[in-house]
Formats: sequence, C-alpha cells, structure tokens
Amino acid sequence: MADVDVQSHGRRGGIVINDDWPGYSLDLFSYPAHYCGDLDCVFIPHGVIMDRTERLARNIMDDLGDHDIVVLCVLKGGYQFCVDLVDRIKALSRNSNHTIPMRVHFIRLKSYLNDQSTEDLHILGAEDLSFLAGKAIVGTGKTMETLLKHVEAFRPKMIKVAGLLVKRVPHNTACLPDYVGFEIPDRFVVGYALDYNEYFRDLNHICVISESGKMKYKI
Repeated sequence: MADVDVQSHGRRGGIVINDDWPGYSLDLFSYPAHYCGDLDCVFIPHGVIMDRTERLARNIMDDLGDHDIVVLCVLKGGYQFCVDLVDRIKALSRNSNHTIPMRVHFIRLKSYLNDQSTEDLHILGAEDLSFLAGKAIVGTGKTMETLLKHVEAFRPKMIKVAGLLVKRVPHNTACLPDYVGFEIPDRFVVGYALDYNEYFRDLNHICVISESGKMKYKI
C-alpha cells in the first residue's frame, strides 16, 4: 500500500490529509459497478473511516460519560457517520464504568445544488427542540453554524459538535468541530452517505467524484 501523506493535529484537529494526496486507485477496492467512470479515486477507505470513528467515540465517552446526551443527526449526509458513531458509543458504554444515557434526534439541512454550496439553507425537523433544555448535545453532520444558533435558543447544558470531515477552504472563519475525523483538501467528495444530487450515498468509501460524474448527474 502506498504511503499516505497525512498528519495528526492532535485530538481536536483530527487527521490531516494534505492537498497533494492523490487517493487510492479504484482498482484496489470494491465499489458499485454503476459508478464506473464517475469517480477519480478512493479518498478515504471505509475501514479507515471505521477506525477513526471508534477513536472519536472513545473521546466522547471520556468527555461526556457522566452526562445525559441527545445526539442531533444532520440528514442526509450525516446519517451514516451518526449511526456508526452511536453504535460505537453504545458498545463502549456496555463495557465501561462510564455509561451514557443517549437519545437520537434527526434533522435535515439542505445547502448544496450540484457541487456548489448555496446561501439558501433549510432546516427541517428542528422547529421545537424544547426537550434539549438542560441536556448535553452532540451534533453530527455538516453546515452546523446556522443550526447551532437555532439550538442554543433552547438552552441546552452544553453543545459539542462531531464532524467526520472538515474541508480546508480559503478564508474560512468557521470554528472547528469539537471532534474531527479528517481534515481534507477542498475537493468534492461523495460516498459514506455524502451525495451529489442524491447519488453516491450507496458507496462505502469516501471518493472524489470525476468531472464526467458531475456532468452525468447534474441537474
């Protein structure tokens, strides 16, 4: 296997994948045949995602093991990460002196058209979050800044954000999530529930979409 040019920026910053990382050849992995020609490379293999998610679950257990928490899962792109993270927290909780009473609530944010983020952000499922009062909140998913402002109005005890991916975007002033899986270059990635116009959610790996793939599924 080729050497992966990555760095670790500690517990908060996650694993940094450098700008010149070419990814893995698609020939090394299994993926749905209907996406043949639509992908450039496997950027983060599924097994690496799973290992990193387990580490994040351990960090959350260490920090919040004595709190009653509510997990806010941001659909649709965040659902697979949320499911796997919650499963690992539950497994750790069963075999630990720290247990986490945990509920999961689903909300949806939509901000992309094709491969461009738009200013028109819709929040669905977050109209009444009064049950969050006094709880510790772990939010998972992307496009969190607008959501955080909405959640804070319901006066939770604390809010923590877990994000599988953080993109390095020029002039980005957004705060980092409290728990970060990977910091990646500004490339449009799909798979592991991340989509391009609702396609590619059925990929296990995180991959870079090809230009022909963008054209094929453009709306």
